[in-house]
Amino acid sequence: MPPNDGSIELAYELEEKPPALKSFFLGLQHVSAMFVPTIAVAIIVSGAIGLGAADTTYLIQMVLIFSGLATLVQVFPIGPVGARLPIVMGSSFAFVGAAIAIGGQYGLDAVFGAIVVAALVEVLIAWQFSRVKRFFPPLVTGLIVMIIGLYLIPVGIDYAAGGAEAPDYGALYHLGLAMLVLGITVGMNLFMEGAWRVLSILVGIAVGYLAAIAIGIVDFTPVAETNWFALPVPGRFGFAFEPVAILTFTALFITAAIESIGDMSGITAAEGRNPKEREIRGGLFVDGFGSSLGGIFGAFPLTTFSQNVGIINFTGVMSRYVVGIGGGILLVLGFIPKISAIVATIPDSVLGGAVLVMFGMVMASGLRLIFLNEQMNRRNMVIIAVSIGLGLGVEVRPEALGALPGSAEIFFGNAVIMTAFSAVLLNTFVSRPDDEFESGLEEPVTGDDPSPHDPAAMQEDD
Repeated sequence: MPPNDGSIELAYELEEKPPALKSFFLGLQHVSAMFVPTIAVAIIVSGAIGLGAADTTYLIQMVLIFSGLATLVQVFPIGPVGARLPIVMGSSFAFVGAAIAIGGQYGLDAVFGAIVVAALVEVLIAWQFSRVKRFFPPLVTGLIVMIIGLYLIPVGIDYAAGGAEAPDYGALYHLGLAMLVLGITVGMNLFMEGAWRVLSILVGIAVGYLAAIAIGIVDFTPVAETNWFALPVPGRFGFAFEPVAILTFTALFITAAIESIGDMSGITAAEGRNPKEREIRGGLFVDGFGSSLGGIFGAFPLTTFSQNVGIINFTGVMSRYVVGIGGGILLVLGFIPKISAIVATIPDSVLGGAVLVMFGMVMASGLRLIFLNEQMNRRNMVIIAVSIGLGLGVEVRPEALGALPGSAEIFFGNAVIMTAFSAVLLNTFVSRPDDEFESGLEEPVTGDDPSPHDPAAMQEDD
């Protein structure tokens, strides 16, 4: 049994190495969970601005290659760059709207020029994190993790129904496939042990995929039309440096940094602790440097992937070596487009059954962070209520901000920005009660009845 510190029962801890074959399938499980969402960014943007099939395929390749490289550096750091945590990197939907708007008005060269420059704001945040970390106590990071999970749940429902733009959205066979995957995943996780439990998501997706093939809704045509091998080309789309584009992406990268801090908190919560300063700093360095380098070759911005945080908490597999294998798989897929095309044929509804539980686990991880480290007094409950209320409110009713200028509507209409802004503002300017110990867990606490507010339970960051 795990100690009473809010940690979960880990099948494999951070530095443990599962057997090779099991590690491969566990890494593949991470890839299968984030593959379609991360390539969807390239597909959506290229379709919106009218790119051809060859350019679209190239954009997908670059996303996979640099997602794999960034994941490997997160797991196996290069000096101070990298968190040494099981973090999976990929392209975020947060950048889709800006990429479409800027690409349509200024061209794709302005998009990648802005990415190369604006991504460096995350490097600056990482460099100066010791100065700003006081704004991100467990109450704030926990709320960020919660809202990430909450606002992604509708995306999971769209997947389960066949995809938001699917002409047969909500068809019974889509819902049936999603429920099949969900049932297998949850059932194996709750009622089985060992490899069957930790591989529950992958098995659920595999069974759902075979069922989708059997009922004839999988189209293998794109596989036949895709090449076997391709290499990245720097500057393929050119670079232009438009001030408006750079400012827009800078704001989005600040949001991405907040999301990444939340995701890292969700990962370390599995051990009953908050991320250390060096872990956050190293993780943000990868976000910034990886996105800027990827932009040179035509990759969209990279961020930590929340659904993979859910996988870690759902399966209890925290081994960074497993995620390293996942990063290697992404890298290989990027150089071999035909394999990528096969994985991309998995129907949205099959993935929907898996991502629903992952997004829910992300939200639950945020709850655990707050309950571990914060007292549920009137001050903190008001901060939680206001931050989640505003964040979720603007996400589900964006038309409420229609009277604002366009840029302000985009900024304040983002659930993570609104929640983070509210939480940081209230936490900073509303004083804590005198009897509340303001600190969070840094390491798992052992003992019969540890309290997160007992000074003896606190440990300093190393």
